Amino acid sequence: MENKKKGIDKDFFPTLKRILKTLFSFYPVFLPLTLVLIVVNAVVSAIPSLFQQKIISLVERAYKSGEWKSVSEPIFNQITILAILYGISLLAAFIYNWNLATITQGSLKKYRQKMFDGMQDLPISFFDRNKTGDIMSHYTNDIDSMRQFISICIPQALSSFITMVTVVFLMLYYSLWLSLLVILGSILMIRVVKDIGGKSGHFFVRQQEELAKSEGFIQEMMNGQKVVKVFNHESEAIADFDRYNEELFSVSNSANRYSSVIMPILGNIGNILYVLVAILGGVLLTYKVPNLSISGLALSISIVIPFLNMTRQFAGMVGQISSEVNAVVMGIAGAKRVFALMDEMKEEDSGHIRLVSVKDQDGELLETADRTEMWAWKDVKEDGTIVLKRLLGDVELRDVDFSYDGKRMILKGINVFAHPGEKVAFVGATGAGKTTITNLLNRFYSIQKGEIIYDGFDVYDICLGDLRRSLGIILQDTVLFTGTVMENIRYGKLDASDEECIAAARLAGADDFITRLPNGYDTELSGNGGNLSQGQRQLLSIARAAVADPPVLIMDEATSSIDTRTEAIVQKGMDALMAGRTVFVIAHRLSTVQNSDVIMVLEQGEIIERGSHEKLISEKGKYYQLYTGAFELE
Repeated sequence: MENKKKGIDKDFFPTLKRILKTLFSFYPVFLPLTLVLIVVNAVVSAIPSLFQQKIISLVERAYKSGEWKSVSEPIFNQITILAILYGISLLAAFIYNWNLATITQGSLKKYRQKMFDGMQDLPISFFDRNKTGDIMSHYTNDIDSMRQFISICIPQALSSFITMVTVVFLMLYYSLWLSLLVILGSILMIRVVKDIGGKSGHFFVRQQEELAKSEGFIQEMMNGQKVVKVFNHESEAIADFDRYNEELFSVSNSANRYSSVIMPILGNIGNILYVLVAILGGVLLTYKVPNLSISGLALSISIVIPFLNMTRQFAGMVGQISSEVNAVVMGIAGAKRVFALMDEMKEEDSGHIRLVSVKDQDGELLETADRTEMWAWKDVKEDGTIVLKRLLGDVELRDVDFSYDGKRMILKGINVFAHPGEKVAFVGATGAGKTTITNLLNRFYSIQKGEIIYDGFDVYDICLGDLRRSLGIILQDTVLFTGTVMENIRYGKLDASDEECIAAARLAGADDFITRLPNGYDTELSGNGGNLSQGQRQLLSIARAAVADPPVLIMDEATSSIDTRTEAIVQKGMDALMAGRTVFVIAHRLSTVQNSDVIMVLEQGEIIERGSHEKLISEKGKYYQLYTGAFELE
């Protein structure tokens, strides 16, 4: 708990080690070269006092002897060497800053890429429990904190440390007693950095966390503006935001208060230390105390003056390092969140059965690289034997139990049989588990008990990508992407031709409204298709599923956003799309449900009735009550 208050938790050094390790892996040659150049620049910046001492010593000797000509050449030589070193330092600074820009931006690019690539493999449950704004904060605030850490903190910390070490050795070389005074002053400065800087760092970490929370809330409110306005919830939304904003203000205020006072305090301690060194140097010069130098050099004005400069330089380096404490803590905190996203548990995929394109040659299936629109499951046995089994769309759930949180069971003992080409409908009240069943077919979630069998194979033995490629899904909440209408339809099958996309749109009944758009199929969509009606967006999602041509189709309230007139237009296309496929339907309109081969009624996670429309009506059970009621199915 104590470490946490100081802004450093147990993960600080492991995270720092991981940052450095990944940076070296990204740039195994470029980064070490840049660090060497930083060291060169730091050493050169620390040694002017050495030349200053020699020059003052030469001037002092000439003043006493009156022989100025004898020292003019040595002084010129010292200045020339110093100028050459400064030139080297300038070149090193230019190169390492140039390189550092590439290293920083290149590393951030790789971190973002790793986060995004890893995010594609995360289970749906991750997005269920994390707000969109909080996830986005990883790509914005956390990455920006890492940018400051890599581009500013690391080079400045290394440069300051090398400069300080070099200065300390020079101090000890010139005078032990003056060095001890500077070291005592630096201990006081480090104590101030530890106490005040630690508190500041703790609050900066809190600021990072609260910023992510407030951004998550803002994102949520932006997505839900229609609901907020419909229910006149503006004042409550403002009050909720004020609480997030107030907490963010509180921790940010504390962080910046501590951060603001640390530099003036350190600056004044450095000034006091400078005065004390001047006083002690003057005293030692006045009384000519012997043995004051480790090297045996007698203490003189040529040592005291450079020593004062080194004292100011040393104090400045301590202040510079302390000014980076908060950026270091924030950078580590941001990196910790970035690495946490990268390390999130990926979707479990132990499948080995692949989906391959095949052709029928004399009644035998043969795998082919050509797109034949005929598919088969490829199962490679342990002995190397390859078995090809035609993809038919035979789906079965056996005694399936499922819970989202491991506590409350959503589905209990579910048994579903869907033979190739059958249309299976799920009806029941909201929360009965209808959508959950279809989510399990896609393996969006893992079941606690039972089996899901697809064409005779356990779905957990099928490679996840191949399983989902064989399933088409049309959701109630339509998601469209920025791009043209044609590109959104082609999303269902990336190698589909324009003709295939247009045919799919005609099948779904979308071609009519698309051709009336300003640029037809080349019309640009943005903001999830904000320039289209809800029904038009749904028609595009149906066309997208149609172009994929999957053997199994899942329709979750697919026509819920389409008005009755539009539904009549679409129904023929929907029937054509469903022909010959295994279809799972969740619908609230009887026109979609009653022509199903099997209707299953769910209640509190259990199937209480199953059969055809006519059979369930004749039994006069729950389905009969729903059918004859004055409300639509939910």
